[in-house]
Amino acid sequence: MSEKNIGKPYSIFWIMLLALFTSLGPLSIDMYLPALPQMAEDFQVSTLQIANTLPAYFMGLAIGQLIYGPISDRIGRKKPLYFGMALYAVASLLCILAPDHWSLIAARILQALGGCVGVVMARAAIRDCLDVQSSAQAFAQMMIVMGVAPVMAPVIGAVMLQYFEWQGIFILLSIIGLICLLCVHFFFDETLKVENRLKLNFKQVLILYSSILQDKSFRLPMLAGCLSGASLFCYISSASAVFMDGYGLTQKQFAFAFALNAMGIILISACNKQLARRFSVFQRLKIGGWIQVSGAIILLIAGFLYLAPMALVMLGMFLAVSGIGFTGPNAMAIAMAQQGARAGTASAIMGSAQFACGLIGGIILNFLFWDVILNMAVLMVLFTLSGLIAIFAVEKQLNLTV
Repeated sequence: MSEKNIGKPYSIFWIMLLALFTSLGPLSIDMYLPALPQMAEDFQVSTLQIANTLPAYFMGLAIGQLIYGPISDRIGRKKPLYFGMALYAVASLLCILAPDHWSLIAARILQALGGCVGVVMARAAIRDCLDVQSSAQAFAQMMIVMGVAPVMAPVIGAVMLQYFEWQGIFILLSIIGLICLLCVHFFFDETLKVENRLKLNFKQVLILYSSILQDKSFRLPMLAGCLSGASLFCYISSASAVFMDGYGLTQKQFAFAFALNAMGIILISACNKQLARRFSVFQRLKIGGWIQVSGAIILLIAGFLYLAPMALVMLGMFLAVSGIGFTGPNAMAIAMAQQGARAGTASAIMGSAQFACGLIGGIILNFLFWDVILNMAVLMVLFTLSGLIAIFAVEKQLNLTV
């Protein structure tokens, strides 16, 4: 992998702009978490049933990215952003009009189909402009900025619930979508040159997907990043039940407990950037894998205890989630390094696989029969250990190519 920069140095403003587009995901996922019990009461279903709007959103993210990726490689990055941001703003309002929880699930899928465009285009834009080392730093820096979203989102949601019904949260999300749409128009410059665009039809898209997935330089780090990152989705799907139902936290207390773990991602992402000169991209990926596994094991121990101390549960969650600050950006940088003009499609595959893991995790949680902490811990251990095995496979592959 070349260490030569292939584009101009990136600015902090550019990173913040991409982080804003990408933050639609965590904002849409985390902001309404404190409202789940209230929404369940309004729709006359259980909190667990209304929480299924989370894996529904993951499904929309997984499907949408597969669509945007090849389209962006054909027509560029800016036009899909226009469409996706507009769809997101409209779908956020449709969530308010949902007459039942099934309609809400459908609206959430539509909302995700719009919002996921930012994730794909941000990754592709970074790959369009930067080499692997610079990409790793850019992804880490973007994660620091983007990390504000999951920290602030539940807090904002809890504060809004003091003054408005849960529908107000989705009105705010719609407004944020419109702001992103304006930012696309006025501040985002196209990063994929016309001469570098791929002329793809449907058959060629399928061939392109197959070609990328057969590429070990992409497939192995993609699996490492997706499996390690799945612990975050396990946490998100279970957090309300653990903190509010299990430990009796109020909406505001839950928001701050949730934000603490999100702060861990920001902290580790900052460390990831600072350690770039001392450790290679892969070394930082491996460090993150071990951090996440250790956190999942601590959480598993807590799950077997009767009335586990909340501090122990928080410690396990913190490590299992914050380690993503190492695994996420570094796995992404390694996976995208060799993708060139097909970066949009490669980004879409990786993003889709990540949220497919979230969808699978959310579905599995519905069928596990232990208490909520143990259910989450078992799933986190399985995902993080699988991610660590994939990281070792990446190491073997890198050694073979040296």
